[in-house]
Amino acid sequence: MSRISFVPTSEWSEELRTFVAADSATELELGITRMLAHSPELAMGLLGFGGAMVTKRTLPERLIELLRLRVAFHNQCRSCMAIRYRAANADVSEDDVCSLEQPHEAESLNDRERLAVELGDRFACDHLSIDGAFFEQLKALFSEAEIVELLMHCALYVGVGRLAAVLDMTEDLPEGFNLPFGHGNHVTPTSGDPVVVR
Repeated sequence: MSRISFVPTSEWSEELRTFVAADSATELELGITRMLAHSPELAMGLLGFGGAMVTKRTLPERLIELLRLRVAFHNQCRSCMAIRYRAANADVSEDDVCSLEQPHEAESLNDRERLAVELGDRFACDHLSIDGAFFEQLKALFSEAEIVELLMHCALYVGVGRLAAVLDMTEDLPEGFNLPFGHGNHVTPTSGDPVVVR
C-alpha cells in the first residue's frame, strides 16, 4: 500500500491534469503523479524534466528502454519494471528484457546498448567508478551530447525510480510486480506480464 495518499485527479491543478492527460490515462500511467499532486508546482518541474527527456531525446528508443529497465531493476521500482513504453515496444522483445539479467553476455545487445546499460549499472550502484577511463570508452561510441543525454536519463531513472520505491506504490501493478518493497522481495523486469502504455 502506498505510503502517501493518492490525490484524486478531480482535485489536481488544471495544468497538471492537462500535462499528464489525466482524463485518458490509466491508473498505472498516472503512477506516482497521484502522490506528487500534493505539491503540484513542484510536480510540474519533475514532470517537465521527464517530458523533455521523452520529447527531446536523440538516442534510439530501444537503447533508452533497455537502460531504463536495467536501472529499474537496481532501484527495485516495480512500476518501472512493469511498464513497457509503446514507442520502444516493437524494438524491445521480452527476450531482450530477459537478457538484461546478464547484459555483458547478451547477444541481442549491440556495443552501444551494452555500454549504456553498463553506465546505468555504474550510475545506480557505483557512480564513482565512472572515471576518466570509462568516459573514454563512452566517447569511442557516443558523442559528448549523447553522453550528456545518457547521464541525464540515468539521473532521471535513478532518482524517480528510488522515489517510487520509497513511496511503495504497488497496488495497481500486475501480478508478479506487486510484492511490497523491501529486503528479500526482489523482482525483475520479467516477474510478471508487462503493461504497454503511451
